[in-house]
Amino acid sequence: MLSTLKTSSLWRFLNETKALTSTTLSIKKYQHRRRLNTTTRIFSDRGFVTLATDKQQKQIYNIILMGSPGSGKSTVARILAQKLNKPSIDIDNDVLEPMWGVKISEKLKEKGSKYFIEEEGKALMTVKAENSIISLTGSNPLNDQAMRYIASTGYVIFLDYPAKGILQRLHKMKIDRIVGQEIGTPLADILDHRQITYEQAYDIRILCEENESPESVSEKVIVALKVLEEDQGYVSTRQDKNSVNTQERTSLGEILLQGLAPDGGLYVPALQIPILSKGEWSRLVNIGYRDRALRIMERLMNPCDLHPSKLRIFLERAYNSETFDNEKIFPVRHLQDNQFLLELFHGPTASFKDAALQLMPQMFVDALRNNEPLNNSSRYIILVATSGDTGSAVLDGFRRHAEGSGVGVIVLFPEHGISEVQRLQMTAMSGGNVQVLGIEGDFDLCQTMVKKAFQDQNLATWLSENGNFRLSAANSITWGRLLPQIVFQVSAYLDLVEQKVISLGDEVDVCIPTGNFGNILGAYYAQAMGIPFRRLICASNANNTLTEFINTGVYDIRARQIQKTQSPAIDILKASNLERFLYHMSDRNDQLVRKCFKELEENQCFEVSGQLLKDIQKSLVGKWCSEAECVNTIKKCFETTGYLLDPHTAIAKFVADLVNDGDVPMIINATAHCSKFAPQVLRALGHKKEIKDKTVSEMFDMLHKITESPSMHSKLEECVKSSSINEKVLKPNYEDIEREIKIFSHKI
Repeated sequence: MLSTLKTSSLWRFLNETKALTSTTLSIKKYQHRRRLNTTTRIFSDRGFVTLATDKQQKQIYNIILMGSPGSGKSTVARILAQKLNKPSIDIDNDVLEPMWGVKISEKLKEKGSKYFIEEEGKALMTVKAENSIISLTGSNPLNDQAMRYIASTGYVIFLDYPAKGILQRLHKMKIDRIVGQEIGTPLADILDHRQITYEQAYDIRILCEENESPESVSEKVIVALKVLEEDQGYVSTRQDKNSVNTQERTSLGEILLQGLAPDGGLYVPALQIPILSKGEWSRLVNIGYRDRALRIMERLMNPCDLHPSKLRIFLERAYNSETFDNEKIFPVRHLQDNQFLLELFHGPTASFKDAALQLMPQMFVDALRNNEPLNNSSRYIILVATSGDTGSAVLDGFRRHAEGSGVGVIVLFPEHGISEVQRLQMTAMSGGNVQVLGIEGDFDLCQTMVKKAFQDQNLATWLSENGNFRLSAANSITWGRLLPQIVFQVSAYLDLVEQKVISLGDEVDVCIPTGNFGNILGAYYAQAMGIPFRRLICASNANNTLTEFINTGVYDIRARQIQKTQSPAIDILKASNLERFLYHMSDRNDQLVRKCFKELEENQCFEVSGQLLKDIQKSLVGKWCSEAECVNTIKKCFETTGYLLDPHTAIAKFVADLVNDGDVPMIINATAHCSKFAPQVLRALGHKKEIKDKTVSEMFDMLHKITESPSMHSKLEECVKSSSINEKVLKPNYEDIEREIKIFSHKI
């Protein structure tokens, strides 16, 4: 099923041990198209220290191994030196002991930990190595100044070995005390403290498995370096493979700022999606959500684009108790039988969109700061079309994380196509950098207007000349939105392992209410990384073009108009992210992608057939749910489980019941909180008369009395007590929208 993604080609390195042993890997220094901020940093209690040099442009290039005592650094260094035909330097044996004339243990005993770390750091700063494999001591990273120096000469590679295995190795080596360990302090506590330091000082993490051999670890290092060497950043789904300039690289920052590719396609990684082994996944089971996110996302991006130390800070700002009302961030809970709910609504705007939009604005602002010359800094207007949930999440994320950065947000929504709660969430949002526009039309019209604005060269020229503005996107078309969605799909599976519902490696099904194809694409990428999702189940409402396409290969919207349903966030006919999926399923066939989406634009229809259709049907299951079935599902689920579903999750629940064979657990994505659709939910429960003259706030009070599962959403309750302060309603007229964009630019 995953062969169509062609992930195996990259990881063939890992399995071809004999070939690796005889291969001399020449690490090239590729040049980024705009290398303005590729810097090394050491993150300490005192914050970032930015080095002025770009290690990829330096002639000195070292591979620097870092890790706990007992992690196998010295052995791995010797293996790498042999395989890569480079000199090896062991700081303990080749620098410290010759310089001091005594054994390390004697020096530590004589001077004590504090003085030892200072002396060790001074010695490290005398190392003048080039093109070498350097094995650090376990305590070198405790000296910030020395680490800044050595990190400037190459890439710091963290051999992240399990603590349990480290303790076992140290016991076998009869080591019961290391630098920084006072009498009476358990060795395990010191290793935990060291781990915090290591986490702040690496460029590349090698996730070592339990009992993994040095030979295997060295192969992982080689693969990681080769990935770094060959990484060409991102390519458009419509980009002619033969026209790709391998000497130029499109960075993460560039694609975040651009949104759509210039050719109208969507950006995807140029390299294939990495696969994690079962042993690597096991390292992620018993850690928190932010730590999982870091380890997954750093495998999906180049450290020169967004360094792990900076990504860690962004994750801490995005996913915390201030923004999310559940400590698990996105918890998984049992619903009934073999069905489990992935609750994605605990963020500030009560939908799964918060997962991406508490993180992506930080990445966007960072890209803006790092990809624009200081004397010519552009400002950006984020232009977004929403069918409901995206709008409030974008507004909250950019207001919270980007105000004052030169970034403004305009949200377009269908005036009569969202819930009253969704409207209040957007129109009650205050902030100097946000604007909300209601459009008298449907979501597809809003999305068409956004795409037209991006392609309007006259508007681009005007914005550039009047404030140096550019347009960008925050819809799910941007890769920055997809990354966090991969994470929570992975995390849901790992939660089931942690809860002992399944064993690591067991298959599960996942069912997702689908409109724009972004969330289910995140599950597809998670599957590609090695998560054993047996079936990806696409659940549609009455706007079921995706279901029809999956089952027939025909994507036809010629005779369709959007039907307004109780699940407005998926009232979508043109699923933008389907383009990425087709690109992967067709083995990156850019010609086919261009043809399909040109036909969709011009003729409102395209078709795929043959092996491609068979592959799609192996990868996806597509079913849909009527309005009556949605209502009945909300009522039935509440009566049997006491759990109150929102209409979107009810769509997924209905489809999950329809295709459930009971053989494996089923993860149902609960994409929004039920109170976000209070009128629809209360009507489904038979309270149509009672809510006739009720305000939204009063309906929330009714829900309070009806259920505690799920618990009420405090931030949502605060929102509905507010009043609209930020809304204009426009005719479905592009010229009016263009005018509003120009007016808004003067406010930022």
